[in-house]
This record gives sequence, structure tokens and C-alpha cells, in this order.
Amino acid sequence: LQNAELGKRAPRWIRDNEVTMCMKCKEPFNALTRRRHHCRACGHVVCWKCSDYKAHLEYDGNKLNKVCKDCYHVIIGCTDSEEKKKKGILEIESAEVSGNSVICSFLQYMEKSKPWQKAWCVIPKQEALVLYMYGAPQDVKALATIPLLGYTVDDTPRSADLPHSFKLTQSKSVHSFAADNEELKQKWLKVIHLAVKGETPECQNELQMN
Repeated sequence: LQNAELGKRAPRWIRDNEVTMCMKCKEPFNALTRRRHHCRACGHVVCWKCSDYKAHLEYDGNKLNKVCKDCYHVIIGCTDSEEKKKKGILEIESAEVSGNSVICSFLQYMEKSKPWQKAWCVIPKQEALVLYMYGAPQDVKALATIPLLGYTVDDTPRSADLPHSFKLTQSKSVHSFAADNEELKQKWLKVIHLAVKGETPECQNELQMN
């Protein structure tokens, strides 16, 4: 919702399973801080610290509702004088990049000898040479980023790998990924093969046109 509409219309509720961390302070939800709260103004999932505010919401008959800190400041008309801190590279919201991406989907990911884990992977249009990994599609901070330029792609799965897997290697770092099916794997490889050479899908189109 736009700031002007906060509290005037019911928000879209972000589901608990769409995030692995508080959408405001980015604190991961774990066994201890598993309590997830919804801001009644913006619908974001926040931790108890960030939901400790109340404001009168027009769409709910001006009743006092739990809201997050950001919405509280907007609704009571107090602007956050603090200069918005420059976002770190990992602090790009997943929904923001997924909506404007070259490709995004869940992939299984394995680093070194750790077990496979599911990650929401995105290659944004603005940075088509970087792979962002999130815990879930609505997370507000990436778990990791991989600058793809210069990586070698190996798409032959070993017997211990999942069937539709591929590896990215560069000197000592090895990142293993696996898609749910061969078609998805090929879509990712098409983009990654370009990125490791420093090309983006747009450059490729221009090359084909010329």
C-alpha cells in the first residue's frame, strides 16, 4: 500500500511461510523468536519488537490496531528524520528484485559438504551478472550473493547430486544448485552461461539482431 492509503484499506497479508526473517529489522525467526506478528496497516510479517506499536486504523472503524514502527510513524504523521541508511548489497528486498528479474525460482543449494537446502534464487535485471539467494520469496534481505562473472559452469551431476543439478566453480569456491526439473535447469543455465562471460540477455539479443 502507498503511504497515503495506510490504515485506510486492509493490506495484503504476507503469509508466515513466505518469510524467514522480520520484514523490518531483518532478525531471523528461529525457535526462540518464532513469534511472528502481522502489521495491521501494511500486512508485513514482523517480530515482536517491531510490532510493539498501536495506531487507529480507518478501515477498522478507527480501532487501535497493532502496527509496525514504520507504519506507526506514517499514520501519526511523524516522519523519520533519520536519513534512510544506504542499503547494503544484501538488503535488497526479494519481492523488489523478483518482480524485475531475468529469472527467479526456488533451487536447491549446496555449499561445500553442507546438506542441500532450498533457496529462492533471483538474477535481477539491474544486475544480471549477480545471483541473489533468499530464504523465501518475501524476505527483505538476501542470505548471499554470487557475482557470476568468471565462474565455470559444470552441468553434469555426480551420482551424489540431485538429478537436475549444476555447479559454479571459481578457484576454491564451489556452489552447487539443483532445479526441480530439466526444463528449469536449462532456463537457469541459459542465463548463467551469459553472465559468467559478462553478458546479459539483452546484449545477447542485440548480438543476434546485428
